Amino acid sequence: MRRLALLMLASMALYGGARMRVESLAAADHRGQGAKPAGASRYYKGNTHTHTLNSDGDSSPDDVVRWYREHGYQFLVLTDHNYLTSVDGLQALHGADEKFLVVRGEEVSDTSGGKPIHINGLNPSRLIEPQGGRSVVEVIQRNVDAIRSALGVPSVNHPNFGWAITGEELSEVRNYRLFEVYNGHPTVNNEGGGGVPSLEQMWDYLLHRGQVVYGIAVDDAHVFKQPWNTQVPRPGRGWVYVRAERLETRALLTALERGDFYASTGVELEDYSSDARTVRIKIKLEKSSKYRIQFIGRGKSPWDGGRILKEATESPASYEIRGDEGYVRAKIYESNGKVAWTQPVMVGQ
Repeated sequence: MRRLALLMLASMALYGGARMRVESLAAADHRGQGAKPAGASRYYKGNTHTHTLNSDGDSSPDDVVRWYREHGYQFLVLTDHNYLTSVDGLQALHGADEKFLVVRGEEVSDTSGGKPIHINGLNPSRLIEPQGGRSVVEVIQRNVDAIRSALGVPSVNHPNFGWAITGEELSEVRNYRLFEVYNGHPTVNNEGGGGVPSLEQMWDYLLHRGQVVYGIAVDDAHVFKQPWNTQVPRPGRGWVYVRAERLETRALLTALERGDFYASTGVELEDYSSDARTVRIKIKLEKSSKYRIQFIGRGKSPWDGGRILKEATESPASYEIRGDEGYVRAKIYESNGKVAWTQPVMVGQ
């Protein structure tokens, strides 16, 4: 009888029962300093970009959440296009204290001159309608501002999708911190091409100009029913490890906005910390793999990309900050193609 009662309560929540308290995060104007010493916090693995049948995914919200929970994630943000999928019932069915959390979100999907402009709103208090605008910059800015006004956290999605957003345009946008340096969709042009910079080059361009932006990795998953098909946007390709005090929406979003996380396509770190003097990396090693760690700083000119400050092949590794680097971030390569990116420490600004 107790099990039946619990299932009835979960179903009530799923189909319009009492709504959970809205967690929100106001915009903060601070200088990013990357990850801090862990203290009492821990890492939580999560994905901030995925889709369900409520927009253009192939699976129900229940099936999508179940996939991530069963594959070792601790949190998931549902981000359907211009649709705010309710997570109340999903959290009631799948959530568990310090084990799994479902966060609501929306991919605000707009256009400018036929170019797709997509901005994720993480945990907004309400549905955000596409704001439009007279230019790419204006469309991005108006949607970022709308997400902030709804107490959500904005994240700029896949700038090279449809070759929609240039680094110069993105450098004019204000009041956002998160930017997709890796997106698992197979047609979003992460690597650039034809004279268009990669997302990582775009990131270094923004950092070179002194703009504090943190790089996230995401799935952008749409297809859960074809696990064999590498040509479709499947789950499990990119994620973040967020260091927070607890598995709770506000704590996770606060950590993301202060850069206390790293992005990954498979590399896991045992420890990652930085301060004004040193950046430290310790990899969770896999027996069959070898690793290469690059510490990257500002290049000679904005579009040179990042300059390799130091390279190491042993873990742990560290970089001692001199003071003239502009910024310091790290990229970790694994011998079978996995990668991780740490967040920039801004130097001398």
